Amino acid sequence: MNTTPLFQPFHSDKLKLDNRVVMAPMTRGFSPGNVPGDDVAEYYRRRAAGGVGLIVTEGTGIDHPASISGASIPVFHGEEALAGWKKVVDAVHAEGGKIAPQLWHVGMARKVGDEPNVQAQPVGPSGLNLKGEKVGEPLTESEIADLIQAYAQAASDAKKLGFDAIELHGAHGYLIDQFLWEGTNQRTDRYGGDLAGRATFAVEVVRACRAAVGEDYPIIFRYSQWKMYDYKARLAQTPEELEQLLGLLVDAGVDIFHASTRRFWEPEFEGSELNLAGWTQKLTGKPTISVGSVGLQAEFTPGANQVEETDPTAHLDELIHKLEQNEFDLIAIGRALLSDPEWPNKIRDQRSNDIQMFSREALETLV
Repeated sequence: MNTTPLFQPFHSDKLKLDNRVVMAPMTRGFSPGNVPGDDVAEYYRRRAAGGVGLIVTEGTGIDHPASISGASIPVFHGEEALAGWKKVVDAVHAEGGKIAPQLWHVGMARKVGDEPNVQAQPVGPSGLNLKGEKVGEPLTESEIADLIQAYAQAASDAKKLGFDAIELHGAHGYLIDQFLWEGTNQRTDRYGGDLAGRATFAVEVVRACRAAVGEDYPIIFRYSQWKMYDYKARLAQTPEELEQLLGLLVDAGVDIFHASTRRFWEPEFEGSELNLAGWTQKLTGKPTISVGSVGLQAEFTPGANQVEETDPTAHLDELIHKLEQNEFDLIAIGRALLSDPEWPNKIRDQRSNDIQMFSREALETLV
């Protein structure tokens, strides 16, 4: 198989990469005390050495008491945690790699009593969880302003630490997405209402981050139609609605969109073979990252007992075809990179038989 399109350099006006392979952000939970240690730095270093063009870190919590849900999820604030992330950056750069932190707030996906701050209440636009159940009170405009500032501070810190870009996590039903989605945003003020109103929080986060990092620093925005508890959920029912949403984010300062889908080969709208990243590129003219089940044949269902059917080249022919058609610019690889940090180099060198297959055990270790 000719994999050359996967290993062509990528150049945009603010970001240059050696190839089209992105390490997808994957929550690992190996940061005790919410501080990434030397083992986390080594974990990311191995992926840079293995040929990944751009690493997007696991979600890392902005400076807010309820930003994360777990005692071993890394945060992106405080002297100790930022020092840990500096070691990660230096380790990746030593291998010639590039890296962006994924700045994260889980919003109402957090449960009452979750660590690390058990007293902190989940927060969201309307106090509704992803199932539409009322858990708390809507955020006040003052609280929203504080959250926006926390994103901006994290963006500023990322640049100071030497990260090559930032990614804002606006997907999967987490805080930014909870504002975007009508299922969790029932506000009647300027942060709610129609699609443009529901996009206000995301727009203000992007603008604040842009002001914090300057005009020449890359901002990636990850978004999805689906939510954790609703794979059929949609932010936009039509390309026209999607164009409206994405246009607002472009005007705010997004440089690259990371369009999260569960299977990259599936069309997004009827009447076109374009996937979500393809439509995003078409509608905005901005570079896009696609993602979804490269190297995985069976559908991944956390907690299921079946053995995963894996193939290191699964769907690679479809991926190469879409790259050749310039449907999107970059492809994020997830589980295939958990089991084998050298997946890119082995694919490039036609050594697919040497690739370590993905298994559930890979989720339980940091290798």
